Amino acid sequence: MTFINLLLVMVEARYIVKVMSSEKSIRVSREIVEQLKNSLGSKMIQRMKKEYVECPVANKRVSFLECYSCTSFIRRIRGEVHCAGIEFKLKT
Repeated sequence: MTFINLLLVMVEARYIVKVMSSEKSIRVSREIVEQLKNSLGSKMIQRMKKEYVECPVANKRVSFLECYSCTSFIRRIRGEVHCAGIEFKLKT
């Protein structure tokens, strides 16, 4: 893949959302947790269950694990999520 093709594939972040933490864990469906167990450690999943974002696409408070497995998720850098803002739909 050439550098020019790589630039065409990159998605621009429409929203930059701050990641916030809560004292209690936020409920996340088992499907999402099982899917992420393959790529993330259990301690990291437990920590991420206590984090949330105010999702501009879904217009509600969403657990970070749901945000992480969303199709619009681009990256997380220094407590901020870069979101493409296309749609709130989980990756399959």
